[in-house]
Amino acid sequence: MECILLDLTLISATDLKDVNILSKMDVCAVVSISGESKWKQKTPVHKYSGPNPQWNYPMKFTIVESAVQQNQLTLKIKLMSDRSLGDREIGEVHVPIKELLDNLGGEKSEKRASYSVRLPNGKAKGTVNIAYKFGEKFTAPAQNLHKVEEPVMAYPPGHPGPNDGHPPHGGAYPYPPPGWYPPQPGYGYPPAAASPGYGYAPPPAYAYQQPQKPMRNGHIMALGLGARLLGDLFIGDNVSDVGEMASYDADGFDF
Repeated sequence: MECILLDLTLISATDLKDVNILSKMDVCAVVSISGESKWKQKTPVHKYSGPNPQWNYPMKFTIVESAVQQNQLTLKIKLMSDRSLGDREIGEVHVPIKELLDNLGGEKSEKRASYSVRLPNGKAKGTVNIAYKFGEKFTAPAQNLHKVEEPVMAYPPGHPGPNDGHPPHGGAYPYPPPGWYPPQPGYGYPPAAASPGYGYAPPPAYAYQQPQKPMRNGHIMALGLGARLLGDLFIGDNVSDVGEMASYDADGFDF
C-alpha cells in the first residue's frame, strides 16, 4: 500500500475567543486526521496564553495516498482551554489533506498556511498558523495500518471450553458445586434426611424414646412375695428334716 508522510508543525493561534471568565486561558490543540484512523496528537499547554497561544510543536502522520487523491481525509485541529474543572472547547479547524497537497504544487519544501477557527455555533473567530510538507512515497503493509486483536477466552484448569465434547485436559474434572453434599448429622440428634432429587432414598427417621421408670409399689410387692415364698420353703424343709430324724431314732435305737 502506497503511503506518504505528513510533517506538520502547529505554530500558533491568534485572536481566539476567550471562554474563561475570571482567569487567562491555558490553550492546547488536539490534532487528528478524520477518515483514516483514530490516532490523535496533542500540543503542550501554553499557560496563561489567553487568546494568542504559541506552540511550535512538530507532528508526523502516515497517510494512504489513494485516500488523499480521493479526498477522503481531513486534517482536524481542535483548540481547547485547559481547566482544572474540565476542559472547554474553543473552536475547530478542518482542512482537506488533498487541499494541502495541491497547494504545494509538487514542491518538497515546507509551506506555511493560516486557517480560520470555527466556533461551536458555526461562526468564525480566530486563526491557526501551521507549517507542513509531504515526504516521499513508500510502501507499507496493509495489516500494520489497522490491526485488530481477536479476544481470547480463558478458562480455569479442569473446566472445558464451550462446545467441547472431549474430557478436560489432564483428566481433571470440576469440583461439585457448593451444597452438593448432604449435611452431616450432629451429636445427640437424629441424622438429617438426605435432600431429594439425587437418586438416594432418605434414611429412616429415628424416634427418641425416654425409658420408663418402674413402679415403686409393684417392686415392693414383688419383693414381699419373693421373701414369703422363701420363708415357706425354709420352714417346710425344716419340718421335713425333723420328721425324718424322729423316725430314725424310733427305728434305729432300742431303749
